[in-house]
Amino acid sequence: MKEVWAAMPTTEMLGRIATSTDRFVRTVTTLTDADIRGATLVPPWTRGHVITHVARAADSLCRLLTWARTGVETPQYTGMDARAAEIEAGARRPVDALVADVLASAARFDDAVRSLPDAAWTYEVRMRTGEPRTPAALMVSRLRELEVHHADLATGYTFADIPPEAARWIIDDLVEAQRRRDGTPPLRIEATDTGLSRELGSGGPTVRGSQADLLGWLTGRTGGATLTTTAPGPVPDAPYWI
Repeated sequence: MKEVWAAMPTTEMLGRIATSTDRFVRTVTTLTDADIRGATLVPPWTRGHVITHVARAADSLCRLLTWARTGVETPQYTGMDARAAEIEAGARRPVDALVADVLASAARFDDAVRSLPDAAWTYEVRMRTGEPRTPAALMVSRLRELEVHHADLATGYTFADIPPEAARWIIDDLVEAQRRRDGTPPLRIEATDTGLSRELGSGGPTVRGSQADLLGWLTGRTGGATLTTTAPGPVPDAPYWI
């Protein structure tokens, strides 16, 4: 599936990101200022933290796109403490300010992608975790941020609501990142509803379930209670995802 999104026209992929952004924003606009302080799937973050992170993550990807455009190393974040401080600073804003921030940062990301010269599309930059990414792969990373964190808001949008094609791309993005890391245990995943099958290394156990449940497990949001495994005992914890 990775080749499919890699070959997709930029305008089409940006259109899918825009649709995902619209869904995310529609959910946020249904919240009250009190709801913003509610719990999420990624404690101790509140909804305000998650929404602010989605905006700041867009800006972080813009910095990586600047790196690809100029060839001058531009880190995704100046440091993890600075990243955390940015999120904390914006987490308690009212809904209107959060929505405006998400929309403005999304527009900056869209402009940064559209302004890339042809030569930049083959340039590899490094995510904060060290994995190399081309601009095309950064677009999938953006889609991942929007869809996974939409589910994190715990407002009714679940992993089962993520469009199946997008969910496959996100799974591929996660698996590819894990393949590049030392010490990732061998594992095979099989989606019982879509036929998706991916393998990390060889000789590891197989974990099976719906594609949505596999994505929830791979991102550490669920414990795997709805999945099965060929390994003895319960479904193991998923490999560290990001």
